[in-house]
Amino acid sequence: MTSIVSISPGKELGKFIDFPHELYRNNSNYVPELFIAQRDMLTPGKHPFYEHSKIQLFLTYNGGSVTGRIAAILNNNHNAFTGGKDGFFGFFDCIDDQPTANLLLSRASEWLKEQGAENMIGPVNLSTNDTCGLLVEGFERPPMAMMPYNAPYYEKLLINNGLTKKTDLLAYELNVSESNDRSVKLLDTLQNRLKNSGITIRKVNLKDFDNEVRKIREVYNKAWDKNLGFVPMTDSEFNYLAKDLKMILDPNFCLVAEKDDQLVGFALGIPDINQVLIKIKRGRLLPTGIFKLLFQKKNITRIRVLTLGVIEGYRKMGIEACLYGNIIKNTYGTKITGGECSWMLEDNYLMNHAIEQINGVLYKRYRLFEKTI
Repeated sequence: MTSIVSISPGKELGKFIDFPHELYRNNSNYVPELFIAQRDMLTPGKHPFYEHSKIQLFLTYNGGSVTGRIAAILNNNHNAFTGGKDGFFGFFDCIDDQPTANLLLSRASEWLKEQGAENMIGPVNLSTNDTCGLLVEGFERPPMAMMPYNAPYYEKLLINNGLTKKTDLLAYELNVSESNDRSVKLLDTLQNRLKNSGITIRKVNLKDFDNEVRKIREVYNKAWDKNLGFVPMTDSEFNYLAKDLKMILDPNFCLVAEKDDQLVGFALGIPDINQVLIKIKRGRLLPTGIFKLLFQKKNITRIRVLTLGVIEGYRKMGIEACLYGNIIKNTYGTKITGGECSWMLEDNYLMNHAIEQINGVLYKRYRLFEKTI
């Protein structure tokens, strides 16, 4: 008999975090999330998301064994920004059993409805500024850093529960040896043209990190404000993310476009830390995981370009091409052999075309679902 319980951050949080490790223990493409990072993300008071919003976690059991998990998420900042009454579900993992999935999704929607939500969207963990989307194409490869992974049957579980497609999020693969180096060859010409307009491209200055983060946050909240699902990040949320990323940041792949000491665009590529995390059992850094993380970082061969944007008024000037071109150029002479550009909205034709122009290949597709509740 399957039952469902709501859990608090303390008592059964470990079971909530560890369930995917059990579910995917025989799947070679599964990458465990770091336990300490997941614990903080799901604990009010530890993560700045809870300064304005809230979640409720649920676990299903059968015969004493965990069979599924889900988080119901009320993002008040999202609704304040969009004027909607949306609720979200995230951290969804489930055995291949429709009644169990229905129980999880129904309980999450009930909780959201109690909070005043009229629509449920997901999967999203915790917001679209975090990992989101259900993998629906590209199961043959492990996910890149900060991208989700799930079994193919999840899509069936959601559809059979009445959820429908909201939009797709695309991931493009780039290989340095196969990429069209046109953007690199044109760099000097493009950058000279930008200089004539007072715009320069440079690496992020880690010695002035706090000030750089402040400037980048302003660009981020301006450059993506028209994107579906976008929610401006609060200062504390952006600083929280920046602090985490600083540990793996390589200035060669974190670039800004600047005019008169004002940032007008930036691009962020991060080393694919999942190449290391996939070897860390159950996401535990102790006793041996910390050494794998420290010593194997230097052997990472791929990067994920997770953010590239230019504020309105400076688009279509060649800044985007220069940012991409510099990232590709900066891989030369390193161990980096390629990477991923993700995620891109399926209707962002300008950026998708730009990636395809440098021989980016669409190789993974993630989907956001929705349902009226």
